[in-house]
Formats: sequence, structure tokens, C-alpha cells
Amino acid sequence: MRGIIATLAIVWRIASPYFRSQDRWPGRLLLAAVIAIELSIVTITVLLNTWNAAFYNALQERNWDAFVYQLGYFCVLATAFILLAVYQLYLNQWLQIRWRRWLTSSYLDHWLADSNHYRMQLLGDAADNPDQRIAEDITQFINLTLSIGLKLLNAGVTLASFMVILWSLSAAAPLHLFGMSYNIPGYLLWAALIYACIGTTLTHLIGRALIALNFQQQRYEADFRFNLVRVRENSEQIALLDGEHAERERLLMRFGNVVANWLAIMSRQKKLTFFTAGYAQAAVVFPFIMVSPAYFAGAIQLGGLMQTANAFGQVQNALSVFVEIYRNLAEWNAVIERLNGFDQSVAAARALAVTPPVIAVKPSEAACVSFKDLAVRLPNGVPLVNANDISISLGDRVLVSGPSGCGKSTLFRALAGVWPFGAGTILVPKDAKLMILPQRPYFPIAPLTAAIAYPAEPGTFDTAKVAELVDAVGLPALASRIEEEAHWNRMLSLGEQQRLGLARAILHAPDYLFLDEATASLDEPSEAALYRLLEQRLGKATIVSIGHRSTLAAFHRRRLSFNRDGDHYTLREGSLNPAS
Repeated sequence: MRGIIATLAIVWRIASPYFRSQDRWPGRLLLAAVIAIELSIVTITVLLNTWNAAFYNALQERNWDAFVYQLGYFCVLATAFILLAVYQLYLNQWLQIRWRRWLTSSYLDHWLADSNHYRMQLLGDAADNPDQRIAEDITQFINLTLSIGLKLLNAGVTLASFMVILWSLSAAAPLHLFGMSYNIPGYLLWAALIYACIGTTLTHLIGRALIALNFQQQRYEADFRFNLVRVRENSEQIALLDGEHAERERLLMRFGNVVANWLAIMSRQKKLTFFTAGYAQAAVVFPFIMVSPAYFAGAIQLGGLMQTANAFGQVQNALSVFVEIYRNLAEWNAVIERLNGFDQSVAAARALAVTPPVIAVKPSEAACVSFKDLAVRLPNGVPLVNANDISISLGDRVLVSGPSGCGKSTLFRALAGVWPFGAGTILVPKDAKLMILPQRPYFPIAPLTAAIAYPAEPGTFDTAKVAELVDAVGLPALASRIEEEAHWNRMLSLGEQQRLGLARAILHAPDYLFLDEATASLDEPSEAALYRLLEQRLGKATIVSIGHRSTLAAFHRRRLSFNRDGDHYTLREGSLNPAS
């Protein structure tokens, strides 16, 4: 019971914000309309039950006029039922797409806000495959929540309506056994209740393993798909290493998990289907077995028999709704667990950025970037680098050097506010524009002008200006393709991507530009030309470079060195002589 309450609490937490959002009134009206139609359909079902008695009595009595009238009445009910069913589906789908649009936007906001997506990766794979959670699980959650909710509503209202009918019919058609009549109040209702409870219990015992199996299936499918995408994105490196056979084996190993889990689902569903199919077939004749003795004893007419059988069937179906939707419940529960896991991972990433001890990045009135008692650590708490009373003034040119793995790039991540592991303070000038260029720039799949302008909105910068910058960084052939849309990270060499990264920096004109080996894939003359271009175009900006080449010293005025200090490194002022 606690598990059910906890699951429903999660469903409420995920679902309810939409109905309090800016789109709440359309959402509420659509939901109310769908519910009202569902209740109307139950009303028609009750009317059809009454129609059963009149129609079959007309047949038994060979009353032509009553027969024709009942056919006409049925046509009216059937027409109303068809119209309600059509518009319920239409309004249901309309509600689904509006709800999905809002919920997708909400999840994207939470995932991408304040670098949560990056910190989630640092924490591990508590929410593996965020693309699946947002693209697929949200859709399934909405669809299954509405579907299961409406079926449970239908079952509840149907049960309440037909319990009264079945109770009264139990008095009109008393139980007949071995020639004796027994007046048992509501015996038809109790029989339906017992039948449904037995079916529900056995269904749960047989099918409960499907919940975990469905959860694992979605995880294995997403893992297989993710690794297929990785092969596609790294096809050049795989081809150069002749790694196709290794990748094929790795992919088949992951697909093996998909197949093995699917076979387990098949086996469990086979057992469940054996029972549910047999249960459904027995449910067709069970009410007739219960009522037919009264009919053959002359206690009721044919119409009464058919009405009673129909009412019994409706109550039994309502009580057996769990049997009908068990597979959906298993899938729904797996979706809820995945979305809840995603929410928890987002919350953990958000808490990681604010729960002490953390590295605080604060605005300052001073015209310099300063490190105060900074202690950067690895996620496991191991000390990495310390920096204290180090300042970088506006317009300064600083070269950062040190051995590989000493924490140079991690220091830049801390400066960007995305690396929370550690303690201390980084002071950044208030309203200053900072930009950090990594060794491998990112370009969205977009026209080249928009890809270079990223993260600014397309059209923010003049196309001619962007083309001039592309030519200035040494890519004149691309300047004529400025409006072409392509997967630039895949099409261009890393050196060409780094040139475009510097074009992006010049375009955005930051006050502080941090280059994390952003020219490492270029030859030294090209690197020198680009640094001279930065000096011309961003003369007033601060430029801080991580680099290993001794030739970089000519373009900087200071050096900050990472020096070994026991179990960590310490950032200190160094000499601009060639690094060892």
C-alpha cells in the first residue's frame, strides 16, 4: 500500500504543475471535457443495459412495433456513442500534445539550467540517456496517465451504476439450485466481486515481474541506441583504427541484453496471456451460468436474462479493470521510475552547486578576476589544485602552464561556475563578459553563420561580418558557404574548428577570453597569426591561454604555473621563459 501511495505521489508531482501553469485553463477545460465524455459514455452503457431487457422481451413476445421502436432507440444511442468516442479521442490527443509541449519545455529547463546537464554527468549515470527521458518517457507518461486514469474512472462509475442494478436484479432473479429457490440479497453482485478478485490476484502474481522487465527493456534499448550514435559520431576515428570489428562486437553485446530481456518479457507475457485470455473467455459465459437457472425456472423473461447477464458483465469488467490494464500498469510504473530518477538526478546536480563546501563564483567591483583561498578537488574529494591571491587584470595576457593532469582545464571549469567540487571564491568583475574556448569547440547543426554566432540567436550578427571573420581566421573557402547548413563538427578538421572557435570569440568580443589549448591543433605559424589577430581585434580584452608550446610566450606578458605541492598542485606566478 505504501508503494502505491508513493507512486501516486510521484505521479501527482510530475503531472499537477501543468494544470497550474500558464496553459492551465486550456488544459483543465480539455481534461474536464474528456472526463465529461467518459461519464456520458457510461450513461449510454447504463441506457443500453435497460434497452437489453426491452429489446429481448420484444423478441420473446414477437411484438413487431416494440421491436422497431427499440431498434430506432438503439440507433440513437449508438450514434451518440460514436460521436462521443470520436470527440473524446480528438480532445484527448489535443490535451496530450499541449501537456507534452509544456512538460518537455519544463524538463529541458531543469536539465539545461545552470549547467545541470554537465554536473549530472559528473555525478554518474543516475539518469542515463536523458534524451530518452525527455523524448519518449514524457510522451508515454502522459499517454498512459490519461489512458489508465480514464479506464479507472470508467470502472469506478460503471461499478457504482451497475451495482445498484445488479442488486435489484438479484431480487428479481433469485438463485435457483437443484429445484430450490434461494433469496440471497445481492448474490449476483457478490459472485461478480469474488470472480473479479480471484482474477485480479492471480494476474498480479503472474505478471508482477513485468514491471522490472519493462524498466530494464527501456534502459537496454536506450543504451544500444546511444552506442549506435557514438559509432556514427566517431566514425572517422573508428575507421582509422580499423575498429569496426571491435565496435560490432560491443554493439552486439549490448543488443544481446535487449534480446535476453525481451525473451524474458515474452515468457512472462505468455503466462499472463494464458490466464487473462482464459479469464476473459470464461467471463462471457459466467453470468449466464449464474442467471440461467432462474430463466429456465420461469422466474424471469429473456429480456431479464440478457439485462442481468449484461449488468453482471459490466460489474465484473469494472472489477476486473486491473486485469485488463495490468501490462499498461507495468509499463506506466517503469516510466514513472525513470522520470522520477531523472528528477532526482537533476535535484542532486542542482544541490551540488549550492551545498557547502562549493566553489563560489561571485561578482566583484574590482576590474580583475581573483582567486581567494581556492581549493579545487576531484568529485571523489581528492585535492587537485590550490590558488590564493592570484589576480588577472583587464587587458592582461596570461599563459597558464603545467604538466598534463594537473588541473588546468578544471580550473577553467571552476571559473565558468560548472565545477562545484572544492572550496573558496572566484571573484569576477561585475557585468564583465567571459568566454571560455575549449580545445574542441561545439557547433550546432545550423547555417555556418548561426553556428559561429552560437550561443547567440541566429541573426544577431551581420552575415557579412561573420563571413569577413571566417576569411580573417584563414578559412576563405568557408566564407562563401556562410549560409550553408551542415554538421560542422563532423565535416571540419579539428584545426578548422579551432579557427572558427576564435572567429566566434572575436565576434562576441568578451572582456575576458580563456583559451583552453584552443589552438593546439594548428601549426605554430598559424597559431601565431591567430594570436596576432586576437591582439588586433580584441586589444582591450584579457586573454588567458592554457598551452604547452614555448612559442606562446611571445604573445603573453605573465605566466601562471602549476607547481607540485605534496598531494596537489599550487598555482603561482612563473617565468615567461620556455616551459620545461
